[in-house]
Amino acid sequence: MSRRRKELSSDDAALWQEVVKTADPLHPTKRASALPEQPKPKPSPKPDHTISHFQLGQQARAKLPSHDIAPALRERMNSAPLRMDKKTFTKMRRGKVRPEGKLDLHGMTLAAAHPTLMRFVMDGHADGKRLLLVVTGKGKSTRDDGPIPIRRGVLRHQVPQWLAMPPMGAVVSQVTQAHISHGGEGAYYVYLRRAR
Repeated sequence: MSRRRKELSSDDAALWQEVVKTADPLHPTKRASALPEQPKPKPSPKPDHTISHFQLGQQARAKLPSHDIAPALRERMNSAPLRMDKKTFTKMRRGKVRPEGKLDLHGMTLAAAHPTLMRFVMDGHADGKRLLLVVTGKGKSTRDDGPIPIRRGVLRHQVPQWLAMPPMGAVVSQVTQAHISHGGEGAYYVYLRRAR
C-alpha cells in the first residue's frame, strides 16, 4: 500500500523553503531537497489605508419613520372612499345639511360610550334617519413625559373604529368630520344607509 503525497499550498511551500535555508545539512555532500524549487510568490499589493471623504449621516435615510404607525386621523378620514352621493357629501361637509339626531359623548369613558353610541346609531337607523351627529370633543391636552405617546382625544380616535365594526358597520355608509358649525374636529357626521 503506497501513501499518496499531499500537495503543499504555496504558503506552506514558501515556509518550508525558509526553513531549508536556515537548517544545517547532515550530509553536506548530498544536497537533498524535499521539495523542488518553486517560484517566489508575488507580493500582494499593500492595502490603501487612506479614508475617502465622507459626511456624517450620508447613507442614512432622508426621513426616519415615525414611531406612530397609524396615519393621522384627518388623513384617514380624507382618504376613506366615498360611499354616498357626492352632492349630498359636499353639502354635508359644508354644514348645509342638518343632522337628524345628536349624541354628545363628552365626559364618558370608553366602556360607557361604546354601548351608548351603538344604541344611538342602531335606533337612528331603525327610525329611518340618514344623518346623525356624534360629538366626542377634541380631548384633554395632557402632559406627555413617557416613552409611549398618548393620543389626545381617546373617544375622538375610537369612535370611527367603532362605527366601522359590526353591527354598526352594516348600517353606516360614511363617517366624516363635522363642519365647524357642528363641532369641527370634535364631532363626526354619521351618514346611515337606508332602512330596508
